Amino acid sequence: MVESTDGDDDDEQKPDEAEEWHGIGDGGACEDAEQSDESSSTQQIESRAEVPETSQPASSGSKYVPPHLRERAEIETGQISEAQLKLTRQLKGLLNRMSEQNIATIVDGVEEVYRNNRRHDVTETLTKLITEGISSHSILLDQYVVLHAAFVSALHKLIGIEFAAFFVQHIVSSYDTHFAALSDKGDVPADLSTSDEPIGKEASNLVVLLSELYNFQVISSVLMYDVIRALLDGDLSEFKVELLLKVARNSGQQLRQDDPTALKSIIQIVHEKLPQDTRALSSRVRFMVETLSNLKNNKIKKAAGQTAGGEAVERMKKFLSGLNKKRHVMSHEPLRVSLEDLRSADTKGKWWLVGAAWGGDPLVEHKQEAQSHAAIAPALDVPNENVLLKLAKKQGMNTDIRRSIFVVLMSSEDYVDACERLSQLKLTEIQQREIIRVILHCCGNEKQYNPYYALVGQQLCRLSHAHKITLQFCLWDFLRDMGETTIGGAEILKNLSEDDRAGFNVKSISPTRMRNVARAFGWWIAKDCCTLAILKPVDFTVLKPQARTFMRELFVHVLANTQLATPLLSSEELPNTKNKAPLEEVFIKGSKIQSVALGLVYFLREAFRGEEGFLKWASQVALQTLRTGMDVITVL
Repeated sequence: MVESTDGDDDDEQKPDEAEEWHGIGDGGACEDAEQSDESSSTQQIESRAEVPETSQPASSGSKYVPPHLRERAEIETGQISEAQLKLTRQLKGLLNRMSEQNIATIVDGVEEVYRNNRRHDVTETLTKLITEGISSHSILLDQYVVLHAAFVSALHKLIGIEFAAFFVQHIVSSYDTHFAALSDKGDVPADLSTSDEPIGKEASNLVVLLSELYNFQVISSVLMYDVIRALLDGDLSEFKVELLLKVARNSGQQLRQDDPTALKSIIQIVHEKLPQDTRALSSRVRFMVETLSNLKNNKIKKAAGQTAGGEAVERMKKFLSGLNKKRHVMSHEPLRVSLEDLRSADTKGKWWLVGAAWGGDPLVEHKQEAQSHAAIAPALDVPNENVLLKLAKKQGMNTDIRRSIFVVLMSSEDYVDACERLSQLKLTEIQQREIIRVILHCCGNEKQYNPYYALVGQQLCRLSHAHKITLQFCLWDFLRDMGETTIGGAEILKNLSEDDRAGFNVKSISPTRMRNVARAFGWWIAKDCCTLAILKPVDFTVLKPQARTFMRELFVHVLANTQLATPLLSSEELPNTKNKAPLEEVFIKGSKIQSVALGLVYFLREAFRGEEGFLKWASQVALQTLRTGMDVITVL
């Protein structure tokens, strides 16, 4: 009885413990408890499977969902968050209000949006909005594309390379998609259609945007040349020709300045794809070939419709240059990524972004690239640089400067290309003197006279007066090599080194060298690259036989080239025209120095005595001009 009484007292004192522990007698209550425990544990396991673990425990009110799972859920359900909608509306409003006059204000507004939102969200939304605006089904005005390209360039400078990298990758991906869709439809002319709806201009607008991004230094010429090569892959359809024309018109001149060698290979590929019968070409293909040829020869032809777009580009370049001075710029250099890099960014990674993963092997890729270049090199009709360097050493080019000049002269396509490539060598004023020396050396070594060297020298003298002075000293050096030791003065002779005196170790002057150099100087004097005043130290009364022969050959070509627009290829082909004006213009400059005029009168009268035809007439006009200029008696 006592034990039972104590148990009852315990039950009365601790009612909570009696309710929690049911004992072992009631089986139904036990089964219900087990079922409730199992159901609660199952719910916990399912909830853990749905939401990944985080470092912070979820609150009892709501569960934490990581950002990438939020975006996935939004895509699956088709719902966009309120913050994203607000961001899209805000950026769309800024882009819709953008014009050339308020682009600076719009850029400031976008910077404020970047400060108040996640950078990736703003970059992604901006890229999507601009791409949708540019990827129009109809052709867009150049000013519209230029404005958006300048806007992207401004953000590239102010926001950083991450924005430009994301934007360019997205644009290239969109361009590939639209281009592939149009390529699947077959070769259809751009102005026709297979259905009632005309062919879309999405790819055309996007390639114009890429061209303008290149003009504004967002991307480099590497990507643009890759796009051009991709268009030249396969047959030349009308649509591909249209895209090539877009690139050539918008950024062709800049491409020529940045990499003329790549442009040359592109033009060669185009000519290889053309049929033998040029009459079978369409008018659009003919126009493209003509445009590329003019681009190669530096003949700029601005179409009427291009004026507005070109003016817009110049205005936006001024805006961007002012941005560099007024603001702190995050990025200065264009993106030097290739088309293959952008296409394989999802698999290999993005090496152009700091901190991004990259799965490529630079050693293997460099080896493959070298093998591909070695395979392509024999196909190109261009001498190998190593061969040219060996030839330069054989020709006596004993310095790196002379060798590099020689390689440029030998591998250039024409005299314009040679002058541009010589200017890209970044030579100092003293080093530039070697250019004329190498030109004269190469000209003298030719078995047959090549007017290419005379045209290169003429173009250089147009660009710089220093080359005219170098021509004068080179002529004096050449005359001293022929035995006229008094030319130039004793002080100059004493200060000359053996290398300068001999000029590439030429010990004797052959008749071919003498004739070639005389013809080159005859062209330069006739075309005002240098005047007859360079003959001031020459004493015509005591010339040695070799120098006398050289001077006669020189004046024959001075007289002949005053009547010609292009150099003579043969000494026997004297002109038939008799125009006094250019001839008098050359010799009137020589009459200003009396010693030169007296020497020329003596030499011309003696050297051309007994000549007939053109030489008789030209020498008489020259003598009359010299006498008139000196204002002396006609007995001379």
